[in-house]
Amino acid sequence: MKNEIRRYYKILSLAAGLLVLLVLIFYTGAFFRSRLIQPESVKTEDTPPEQTAYSTVEDIPEWYEAVGTVRSRTETHVSAQITGRILKVMVRPGDTVKKGDPLVYLDNQELQARLDRARQGVSAATARKEQAGHALIAAQAVFVQAESDYKRTKTYFDQEAATKKDLEQAESSYKQAKAQVEQAKKGMAAAEAGVQQAGKVVEEAGIALGYATITATEAGEVAKRLAEPGDLAWPGKPLLILQAPGALRLDAHVREGLIRTVLSESHLQVSINALDEVLDGRVEEVIPSADPLSRTFVVKVAIPSVRGLYPGMFGRLLVPLGQRQAVVVPEKAIHYIGQLELVKVEKDGLWYDCLVKTGKKINGKIEVLSGLNGDEKIAVRD
Repeated sequence: MKNEIRRYYKILSLAAGLLVLLVLIFYTGAFFRSRLIQPESVKTEDTPPEQTAYSTVEDIPEWYEAVGTVRSRTETHVSAQITGRILKVMVRPGDTVKKGDPLVYLDNQELQARLDRARQGVSAATARKEQAGHALIAAQAVFVQAESDYKRTKTYFDQEAATKKDLEQAESSYKQAKAQVEQAKKGMAAAEAGVQQAGKVVEEAGIALGYATITATEAGEVAKRLAEPGDLAWPGKPLLILQAPGALRLDAHVREGLIRTVLSESHLQVSINALDEVLDGRVEEVIPSADPLSRTFVVKVAIPSVRGLYPGMFGRLLVPLGQRQAVVVPEKAIHYIGQLELVKVEKDGLWYDCLVKTGKKINGKIEVLSGLNGDEKIAVRD
């Protein structure tokens, strides 16, 4: 008896499990959701809509979409001209700067000490020049006196009023005084050269000290900050990247088979997905060298600055390929239920929700890839 009861409960459990499984299958198969739209058209209502239009077959442009990146047309990499430790970075990404605004301060203690030593060198060289000047004046005075004595003694000697020994002594003194003047002149020239050299050292030290403060060479916006206080800066290492505000371009990669159709100064459209906008662009430059891996050329296209458009954003360059026929309807004719795209279509006086698949948007219209054949009467939403 107990075995029969166990067998009965076992069969009942299996039947209950099977029933639950069938309910799940029917539920997932949408048998309990009568309002779910089926793949075929579903009749909705008999009352005609307020606005109607017709699907049409039109020639639409065909494009090759070359992917690219929005960049600043003018981008400046700010770097140091000397090696030094960074003390302060005055800006952050997004800040706007004017020409001459300080951007980065470097440690200038050693440079200031070098300038002070150079100035001391100028003072010492100036003192030596003054001493050389005094020596030259004294030598010239001695020379004038020796020259006068020599001339007078020679006159006396010619008149037999002075001996030959007196003339020789006067001549010797004259020559010595003349040699001292030449030596003093050389000392004066060397002192002047020393002053000039010391002045150059001061000038160089002052310029180097000025390099410790890095300023903006042009007005712009800070795009990237690549250094922080405490970092070591050296020539060639980028510290900041500045970009000119409002000057943008798209760097797109165009496949080699189409590069002949992209001409410099030609006008092409640029699609920005994030903004859902199509901008008018002008080809500025075509890099005359293809990437050997992707077989594409880089095309630089100038684009207008619009609100919300920033460097680094994704864009597509629309390269025209020709035209093709397609079924199009007004964009307002499409309505959505979840991810389904539907169009209300009139047939025999009744209106149906017709499933469609859409494609490109062209000037207020949208391409219908499937679901319509053209010349259908459709409803248009307000």
